[in-house]
Amino acid sequence: MFRSINNKHHKPITIDYEGKTFSVQPGTNVAAMLLEAGIYDFRKTPKNNAKRGPYCMMGVCFDCLVVIDGVENQQACMVEVKEGMRINRQDINNLINNE
Repeated sequence: MFRSINNKHHKPITIDYEGKTFSVQPGTNVAAMLLEAGIYDFRKTPKNNAKRGPYCMMGVCFDCLVVIDGVENQQACMVEVKEGMRINRQDINNLINNE
């Protein structure tokens, strides 16, 4: 389905996604990394728990929201991976219930 077109001349970095370790080329955005890993549902909608994932890949639609290093509401398509980054699915229901 998805594969990176980055050249593989740089040393990969390591990130954590929900307890699983992934090696990623520097310069890759979080959404592209997750799609390449076969992860398509990044969050669920608050109304009916419908699965959502990247749609526009340019920061317009907000369907790719994830939690990065404990910070909620991060657009995965707009954030470049960093060494040691911790990424989790966003649970919008927890956000609503904690307000």
